[in-house]
Amino acid sequence: MTYQRDYAHRLRTGLVGIGSHAYRNILPALHFLPVQLVAFCDADIALARATAPEYGVTRCYARRTEMIAEGGLDAVLLCVGERHHPDLACEALDAGLHVWMEKPAPVSSSEVERMLRHRGDRVCAVGMKKAFMPATRKVTELMSDPRYAPIRSILGVYFIGLPTDGNAILTAPRPNIWTNACHPLAFMLAVGGLRAAVTAVFGDSLRDLVPGSPKAAEVKAVLQAAGLWSQYLEVGIGPDAEVFTKAQPMSTVGWGASVGLHPVSKWNNPEPEVVLAVDSTGRIVGATLENDVNLRDVEGRSALLLGKAKDNNAAASLGPFIRLFDAGFTLNTVRNMELTVTGLDGFALSGRSSMSEISRDPADLVAQTRGRHHQYPDGFMLYCGTMFSPVQDRDGPGQGFTHDMGDVVTVAVPELGCLTNTVRLSTEAPEWTFGARALMTNLAARGLL
Repeated sequence: MTYQRDYAHRLRTGLVGIGSHAYRNILPALHFLPVQLVAFCDADIALARATAPEYGVTRCYARRTEMIAEGGLDAVLLCVGERHHPDLACEALDAGLHVWMEKPAPVSSSEVERMLRHRGDRVCAVGMKKAFMPATRKVTELMSDPRYAPIRSILGVYFIGLPTDGNAILTAPRPNIWTNACHPLAFMLAVGGLRAAVTAVFGDSLRDLVPGSPKAAEVKAVLQAAGLWSQYLEVGIGPDAEVFTKAQPMSTVGWGASVGLHPVSKWNNPEPEVVLAVDSTGRIVGATLENDVNLRDVEGRSALLLGKAKDNNAAASLGPFIRLFDAGFTLNTVRNMELTVTGLDGFALSGRSSMSEISRDPADLVAQTRGRHHQYPDGFMLYCGTMFSPVQDRDGPGQGFTHDMGDVVTVAVPELGCLTNTVRLSTEAPEWTFGARALMTNLAARGLL
């Protein structure tokens, strides 16, 4: 890490706007940049003068024209509302100064073009922090890997409200949608480069979008028109949940057992989930934990390979016990659970999955599984899905995460304890031999039939 004092040459800089944002976020960050603060400018001159001694600043102004006219500056930092950016930036650029301004840039393209006309050979930058965060650099690194095809489209979902009147974006005193929407746009442009088109889809909050609702149908239509729809979005916000058979009765494994990966898979991961215990009438009576061993490469090749990706020997674990619902442990408890996954024998992997972030409510999943269309006379165990998707590099930069044989995975939540399993190939895990016939034979031999 390089500090301000380590630079041989520092830009003589003036700061316009000494409000709470500048004081909390901008001024402290300057300790790591090649700048020398020379002047402060704020309409509240007393505030500027009170702050100046902390940073060795001796020149304070109430008018930016006076600060610029006095000279002795190489650059200015603008920490003011975006509606002031065009005038302030153009004045500074015309004076030969470099300019950095807080996001967003002006809200109309004509004002951006105006600043470009005044820029000349000076640097004029906008503080789009999402374009420079470590996660952005990592995604860019992954996407440059020749194993991956070029990006065709990026869908950015950002949880903010959209005015019903689009003109309000430009006429509001402080257009919150644009002030915040610039973040996902900055990330998408940094990762994908300049695109032929940028499509933004906003709802009141996609987090609150009810799958199968009229609003969800509207979002689907927009995404389909933009070529951004997928089979995963279909089961996420469409009318029908993704429900499939994961394992036959008595084929699951429990705490301490091996979980199995199909030998064809080279890219896989654990999936921590809450499991509901449901009786033959569809009543949810309890819950437990599970590891839905996930073969990302097999499922990703084709949705028709879901059976091969999901239903294999020892590919479903349950445990450590089923906790029945009572006054202190209810479905609402399950709705707000946050699971953690840790372990992996020599490789530190940790993550979480929040039930509250899954698009479909557990009760809705049960209703879509059991009804007049499909019955389960002996009841069933319903895996509720996960938000966990590990991205840590394991075997090398840009290669992401996949299992090694011998990994020890623990899924835990305080209300249900922990479920621990060791990862093996499904061809090496003990075979499943105790099915319905073996159960009946066992019960008959014990005189219980």
